[in-house]
Order: sequence, then structure tokens, then C-alpha cells
Amino acid sequence: MNIEGKIALVAGGTSGLGLAVAEELLAAGADVVVAGRDAERGRKALAELGEGASFVAGDITDPDAVAAAVAAAERRGGPHIVVNCAGATGAGRVVGGEGPLPLAEFRRLVQVNLIGTFDLVRTSAAAMLRRPRGTDDAEGVGEPEERGVVVCTASIAAYDGQRGQAAYAASKAGVAGMTLPLARDLAEHAVRVVTVAPGLFDTPMFAGLPDRVRDALVGGTPYPRRLGRPGEFAALVRHIVENPMINGEVVRLDGASRLATS
Repeated sequence: MNIEGKIALVAGGTSGLGLAVAEELLAAGADVVVAGRDAERGRKALAELGEGASFVAGDITDPDAVAAAVAAAERRGGPHIVVNCAGATGAGRVVGGEGPLPLAEFRRLVQVNLIGTFDLVRTSAAAMLRRPRGTDDAEGVGEPEERGVVVCTASIAAYDGQRGQAAYAASKAGVAGMTLPLARDLAEHAVRVVTVAPGLFDTPMFAGLPDRVRDALVGGTPYPRRLGRPGEFAALVRHIVENPMINGEVVRLDGASRLATS
């Protein structure tokens, strides 16, 4: 998809990976609707992003808020591109010093990371399908013009979660697992669905970790032996949007890292 002139919706776009994606898509010529829970962070993000960006407040776990964010993009003629970077983290062993992991904690992570992602996909895809379908004959192949591209965010924890990550890993594994069937469901409508599974990235989530913990995590990454940069995640999202043959795939972005047991 040619990004220039398109309308993008970036959930969780006020910081970290989402903010970097918003910056990348703006640089490529899109107008970007940034969605996030915190209005103050939204105002700061808009000040950084500048012209072509707008903000809508809402929680990914609230279906009404998700619908409102999609509607904001639809009023501007989109959404053509939807990127979900909204998510939550948490840790706790199945049975710890205070007993079994509270079921509410497992439910919270699944609600945010998996159900929230699915809600955004289904709601934004429905909006994409309301736009008339065209034909792209730029290369003389008569392929249906792309109606939209949806990029979800999983994690390498979906594949090699550490001790204490059962709930988080399950929620992200669900995102990875539904990627192909989502892509198959929407293929006849010329909508692609792709998921990125990032490794260890330099985001606010890691900012508060002690240096020894950060060093230990980075030490498990073969090359480059450092935390990933949000701009590298955003560059991959841009390539996914621009490359029509990437569909139904989960792409690990991790420097060949594999999480250790703990």
C-alpha cells in the first residue's frame, strides 16, 4: 500500500513503539489518528508529532472507546492502516509465595492484549469494508486495490516466555495464533493482517529496570547486543504496510534473541 495520503490509526500511540510508528507513518505521508488512555500524554504526543496527527482518548479494553477511535479515523476517510501497540505487562508465577496467581491478573492481561487486539481488528476491518472497492491496475495485473492493512503486536514471549510470564505469554500467543485466520477471513476483502513479535526494546517499560537487569536481558541477544530501538520497530511496520506480499505472518524482531528461563 502506498502510505501517502492514507489515514492511519495507531492505538497505544502516545509513547514507545506506538509513537515511533506514528512518526514513521507521518513521515511517509499519512494522516495519523493516535489513540491512548491518557489525555495528557496524548497532548504531549501531538506536540511532538505536529501537523497531520490527531488524538482520541480511550482504553483498548472498552469497546465503545475502540469504536470511537475507529470512527474518528473513518470520518477522515479511513482507516486504511491500523496498528495496535496498546498492551499491558505483568509477571507472577502460577504458584508463588502468596499462593496461586490471582485469576484476575490472568484475565486482565488477556483482556488487554488479546481481546482488546481482536476488538480493534474486527471494528477497524468493518470500517475498511464500508469503503467502495477499487482496482489497482498500476502494473496491469488487475488486482483488487488494498482496502487496508492491520498490524498487531505480539511478543517473543509468545514463543519462549520466562518464569512468571504464563499470563503475559498466553495473551501474546493468542495474538500470534489468530493472525493467520484473521488474514484468511479478510483476504477476500483485500485487507491484510500481519503481526510483529518484538524482542527487548528500549521503551518506557524497560526504563525503570535496574541496570543489572537490563544488562542481563541484553546479554541474551546475539546481534546486535543491545535493546531494540522504537524506530526499528516502526521501520518494519512501514515495510509491512508497503509490501503487499506480507500477509498472515508473525515476524519476530529480536536480534536472534531467545528468552532465558528467567
